[in-house]
Amino acid sequence: MAHKLLGETLEILADLIAFESVSRDSNLDLIAYVNQRLDQIGTRTYLTLDPTGTKANLFATLGPPEMDGGIVLSGHTDVVPVDGQEWSSDPFTATIRAGKLFGRGTCDMKGFLACALAYAPYYAELDLKRPLHLAFTYDEEEGCLGAQVMLKELQAVGRKPSICIVGEPTMMKIIEGHKGCCEYTTSFSGLEGHGSVPDRGVNAVEYAVRFVSKLLETSEALKTRAPEGSRFDPPWSTIQIGKMAGGIARNIIAGSCSVDWELRTVNTSDFDFTHEQIKAYVEDELLPRMRHVHPEAEIVTQVIGEVVGLEPMSDSEAVALVRALTGTNDEAECVSFNTEAGLYQQLGVDAVICGPGSIEQAHKPDEFVELSQLSACLEMIEKLESNLT
Repeated sequence: MAHKLLGETLEILADLIAFESVSRDSNLDLIAYVNQRLDQIGTRTYLTLDPTGTKANLFATLGPPEMDGGIVLSGHTDVVPVDGQEWSSDPFTATIRAGKLFGRGTCDMKGFLACALAYAPYYAELDLKRPLHLAFTYDEEEGCLGAQVMLKELQAVGRKPSICIVGEPTMMKIIEGHKGCCEYTTSFSGLEGHGSVPDRGVNAVEYAVRFVSKLLETSEALKTRAPEGSRFDPPWSTIQIGKMAGGIARNIIAGSCSVDWELRTVNTSDFDFTHEQIKAYVEDELLPRMRHVHPEAEIVTQVIGEVVGLEPMSDSEAVALVRALTGTNDEAECVSFNTEAGLYQQLGVDAVICGPGSIEQAHKPDEFVELSQLSACLEMIEKLESNLT
């Protein structure tokens, strides 16, 4: 059956790629396309919107409508931008060359979504004894914002699947753990003035530099806290500075500055340690010095997203299921990139990551997924039948 659906999968994937669902834009047209396909086979769908109403999650159910304990195939609909990248073909037109399908989102992660949609009509015809759920989320690339909204709503209405397979690109290998990912923007408000009298102003850029130095110092300290036997690469929690912007001219004391940074944690204790270090430095060192000159000076940190990691479990039903579906005896792995799987686990849903394509291709120009990987994913989804009927 799986090999017969490859052609259908490629057609669906081409349609999905054509929707330019970059995180900064709306995904409603893509969600409408998915909803229409699922409506045609009688799937029950549930939508949740972002605060602006311009983005949506879709949670669909096949099989017994009110039964708990179902299996979720989950993925995000948003993709990263192509701005400034040099592509060999139109990034939003599916192009097949040498056994690979090129296009933005092919591996991250519309390929998995296409496989799930291709199999949906097949499972709609079966007498399922256990629900099969399909989840399509927005803004995963922006801090897993959509999944947090969707899962909160599902919890509120009492929906409780038992297993979730998140189809991020893993070359169909089993991933049982990943780091948490926290994203922040810290803004500094000082006091502008003439560059010839720097002591009369509060230079926001200078204080931002001190803040970044503290982040880098804390980053080095985290290396000494790596848990014994850590399976992550690198084995410790990390801090990374992504962007720094401030000031308007060389001869003007900078009145404002911002720093975009992220923290990827191997455990919650490193999260607490980092925030304790940074909070103490801001409150005890930076702010008093800034406010000595300008009482209204501020340092404010905005939380863009705080997504928990996926903790490896010694007795994981999800890992056992995917191992049986894929027929692999390889040891499950841990990775440093973040996914929505930890959010499912946080709600008591046993989660695992396994999907077509390589993370090495994600976010890059000429992103692609091998057709053989899509075929392997289809075979995995086909073998779910024995767990659902």
